[in-house]
Amino acid sequence: MIIATAGHVDHGKTSLLQALTGVNADRLPEEKSRGMTIDLGYVYWPQPDGAIVGFIDVPGHEKFLSNMLSGIGGIDHALLVVAADDGVMPQTREHLAILQLGGRPPLTVAITKSDSVEPERLADVAQQIEALTQQMGWQQVAQFPTSTLNGAGIAALADHLRQLPAGKSRREGPFRLAIDRVFNVKGAGLVVTGTALSGEIGVGDTLWLSGVNQAVRVRGLHVQNQPSQTAHGGQRVALNIAGSVEKSAISRGDWLLPALPETPCERVIVALEQHQPLRQGQPLHLHHGARHITGRLSLLADNLAELLLDAPLWLADNDRLILRDIGAKHTLAAARVLLLASPKRGKRQPGFLAWLHQLEQAREDAEIIALYLQQRPRPMSELSWARQLHEDALVNLDYRLRPEIIAGHMILPQMIQDWQQRLLDEMAHYHRSNGDRPGLGRDRLRRMALPDRPSALAGSLIDGLIGSGRLVNSRGWLHLPDFAIRFEPQEAALWQRAEPLFTDNARWVRDLALALNCPEDAMRQALRKAAQSGLIVAVVKDRYYSHSQITRFADIIRQRDAEGLGSSAADFRDRLGVGRKLAIQILEFFDRSGFTRRKGNEHLLRDSGMFL
Repeated sequence: MIIATAGHVDHGKTSLLQALTGVNADRLPEEKSRGMTIDLGYVYWPQPDGAIVGFIDVPGHEKFLSNMLSGIGGIDHALLVVAADDGVMPQTREHLAILQLGGRPPLTVAITKSDSVEPERLADVAQQIEALTQQMGWQQVAQFPTSTLNGAGIAALADHLRQLPAGKSRREGPFRLAIDRVFNVKGAGLVVTGTALSGEIGVGDTLWLSGVNQAVRVRGLHVQNQPSQTAHGGQRVALNIAGSVEKSAISRGDWLLPALPETPCERVIVALEQHQPLRQGQPLHLHHGARHITGRLSLLADNLAELLLDAPLWLADNDRLILRDIGAKHTLAAARVLLLASPKRGKRQPGFLAWLHQLEQAREDAEIIALYLQQRPRPMSELSWARQLHEDALVNLDYRLRPEIIAGHMILPQMIQDWQQRLLDEMAHYHRSNGDRPGLGRDRLRRMALPDRPSALAGSLIDGLIGSGRLVNSRGWLHLPDFAIRFEPQEAALWQRAEPLFTDNARWVRDLALALNCPEDAMRQALRKAAQSGLIVAVVKDRYYSHSQITRFADIIRQRDAEGLGSSAADFRDRLGVGRKLAIQILEFFDRSGFTRRKGNEHLLRDSGMFL
């Protein structure tokens, strides 16, 4: 159980916790000298049954509101503290608004300094609190008049807090902890603390530290201020970590995660819950987890908006951000994350907005993932992070239309059919336009038919077509099953005479025609048919190599690629023992065919399945 305090400055939050637990949550010398909480404080309250209640004491002064916001993530309950003499004050309303926008955790109210007022005043304050909490969505809230001077009400409040239902054990999903403190312990080293939002972790495990983007090892754990071998979501956790990282490199708001997603978010689509009107392009303070940044608002439609972040955040679906004005005076709204990868264009198109509204209304993981997959296939790693589910849990969800998993992506069956048909249609179009060529390489077909789709996924769909016989692979060239080159009798006879002349060297049409004493046009047509059949290859017009020689050249490029190298005209010329001009012609042919791609002076392997 984790309980966070809330309330106006000087209303006695820290004194109340000390009366309940015997521990002073103020830990900074400045806090103790001024008698005012500045930063987050932590108190642990052991119970007779062995359970430990953790309190997070937050500062009440508006100057330290960002510190308060860092302490309310992942809590199970909130304890609102209102002084009987002052009653409801500005920070009372502000803290309550933040709790409401942060997800409205269950609430208890302690009225402090009850010994300093008359009973009529105490009743009036209780009515103020009841009206305010009901107005903000808490229909039934227990109130306890207390005094830390004479002890009145402390025992009743303690009994109530002890009987609160146990906090939710959020063991499912990947481990996720937002760091709110970092310090060194003599003899142990670096320690970070935070509230674990989900997942499980154990001593000896490795985690990624987001701020420095490197791995650290868990050397030791304290859970709710007690040594432990494991920790899980819903607990206050201190981790003694080991790795090549210094205290100065870690900031409040950094995350400990099992692995980093590919990129943090810089533009995200959200559903807004507004307390005050927001305007287009409005600059804002944004609070997420224990992190505080700035950003701008782009309103889309109704309560949908895009947040443009001035610094990246490690967001997941359904995460909530608190939005405050750029002057940090007012809490304006909450934003619930709907879509982590905001598209650059088309955000205001009616179809996309309708899809976003469906996403906003959906609650079950299977329904939300199905909506994602309507747009495009998604990598399993992307879905796992967005929904905070392990990949095996993703697979086992109860889908209405069960997606397939291909090349690490989830894809709907109808999309597989649509994409494979596009590949076949593109192949048919190529045959109609290039009937004198043997076909296309795999990567070139992918780039022509599915240019903006994940290459591994498209390649797997091509493999599926080959496996089912709807595409044929002939010497690395793909073609439709009914595509075939047929020699005319005279062409076949001429090719039988020419074929033995293809040894190690490139052959020109003119030279072969002279050698075989036949018309040049007849030789050209016979060689064209042989090239269409994949028997020889034209590196430039009228200049041919045998398929076996081209395969040998391709093997050189494959070998260099395996060594992490590209091929330049100079090194290729030296390896082949040919002139520079011919080496350039061969490399440029490989580029045109899709076997390689040029980058500067280097030719890099693109489609290793060609020229086998």
